[in-house]
Amino acid sequence: MSGSLNKVMLIGNLGDDVKMHYFEGGGCIGRFPIATSETYTSKQTNERITNTEWHNIVVRNKGAEICEKYLSKGDKVYIEGRLKTRKWTDDKGNDRYSTEIQCNDFTFLSTKKESANNASNAESPAAQKPAENPQPSSQPIAEDNDDLPF
Repeated sequence: MSGSLNKVMLIGNLGDDVKMHYFEGGGCIGRFPIATSETYTSKQTNERITNTEWHNIVVRNKGAEICEKYLSKGDKVYIEGRLKTRKWTDDKGNDRYSTEIQCNDFTFLSTKKESANNASNAESPAAQKPAENPQPSSQPIAEDNDDLPF
């Protein structure tokens, strides 16, 4: 393979609300962190261990405005983009580096409110509606006299 690939796909929860930055030319960017978690059972202690990774997401222009409007801390989102490392200078004159995901596609998976509602419904079975039995139709089903082999 002669080419290269820079593609990131993440599903995680927002760690903070979207922070917007507007520019003079009318463009804007939105920044927010998302957390992804990996859970496994330790063979030595037999306890469940969870490792969380934090990712800095950058969304541009219309996508940023949509994220700001609909996403909030705790929401689950699918992010697709590419890795980008920025170099910048801190207050003391030191060179610093930040690795970000430049988002080019996203899908909202659930809101924090939906997740809380689903959890409360799962905890209290009395709150769940019983399945309704479908009522038979009052009209008879017409038989087709097609010459079908079955």
